[in-house]
Amino acid sequence: MPGFELFGDLERKEVNDVLDNGVLMRYGFDGMRKGHWKAKALEAELTKTFDSKYVQLVSSGTAAVSVALASAGVGAGDEVIMPTFTFVASFEAIMMLGAIPVLVDIDSTLTLDPKAVEAAITSKTKAVMVVQMCGSMANMDALRSVCDIHNLVFVEDACQAIGGTYKGKPLGGLADIGCFSFDFVKTITCGEGGAVVTNNKDYYINADHFSDHGHDHIGNDRGAETHPFLGYNFRISELNAAVGLAQVKRLPEFIAIQKRNYMIIREALSQIPEVTFRTVPNGGEESYAFLNFFLPNLETALKVSSAFKENGVDVCWNYYENNWHYIRKWHHLKEAKSLYPLSKEIKSELSKLSKKDFSQSDYWIGRNISCLIKLSWTEVEVTQRAKTMAKHIKLVVSS
Repeated sequence: MPGFELFGDLERKEVNDVLDNGVLMRYGFDGMRKGHWKAKALEAELTKTFDSKYVQLVSSGTAAVSVALASAGVGAGDEVIMPTFTFVASFEAIMMLGAIPVLVDIDSTLTLDPKAVEAAITSKTKAVMVVQMCGSMANMDALRSVCDIHNLVFVEDACQAIGGTYKGKPLGGLADIGCFSFDFVKTITCGEGGAVVTNNKDYYINADHFSDHGHDHIGNDRGAETHPFLGYNFRISELNAAVGLAQVKRLPEFIAIQKRNYMIIREALSQIPEVTFRTVPNGGEESYAFLNFFLPNLETALKVSSAFKENGVDVCWNYYENNWHYIRKWHHLKEAKSLYPLSKEIKSELSKLSKKDFSQSDYWIGRNISCLIKLSWTEVEVTQRAKTMAKHIKLVVSS
């Protein structure tokens, strides 16, 4: 991660196909495109990759979340339970529909705690959205059980976890509807892009129409298509899809490299008694896009994080003070800083965030260091990196 590190001839070929015929839009212009339909081809590839019946490409991972929720009927006034550790896009995508983000604690998986989810359910709860952060997964069986008992839509944001699996099933395809991002820093990239994944035909048809102004996509005359319901523009372009089409064919290659690099570093760090690793549920296999480990306390984690930066160990983060991925610094959310008026229901829920106890999340995030695994590292480079990381962790914990 990310796939752009290994751009090559295959990506260039697919992009040049689009430039040669000049059709950058995924719909229409049938006669001009010389049989090239990159978005359709990528969707077909992704149904195999995700072992799902239906895939709808969209313009981004954020769009994928909004489209997925809308496709399942989530909208104004509905509560969507989500984790405190994610990217800001998660609550943005919920609020864009007029729905209400309800943030709850994570556990040692660094994803949703099923007990916290259960405790947060109200009569207004419509959906639970798990976010498979940093390449791994939540306790999916427990979350599925909660959703089934309470008749809630189960949404899986696997934007950071392509290539991971649970009990042999690809992440992103485990819930009622799943979401992916193919932005510039994902394991496979389109530059910008995303996907909605589901086995539910109704959800798929809704996503197909909603993401293109409500077009029903029936027939071969775009101008004659009808609009069964309101929609918006979340289309991906053929150029973006072309890059993704090349990249998805290389996913096994990318995962193998990530796993090699991940295991070299993990082996080195596992020799340090003070280091423990995130919980991966039984039957789960990470995508190896990130290595996440815990240190004894926040102070130690912050010192190790600083030591890494000072000694050339890049792309490693402690998220406790992070502006984009953890609730502590989401002041714009807590203070409801919006360019346009928000509903009373949304304002009421957001006003609770500054007072709510998220000490359980603080415990896990404060002790965590998350390291992105690059595809471009050679085995020699990653071995040296592992030694450097282990050296500075030992220096900090022994001081």
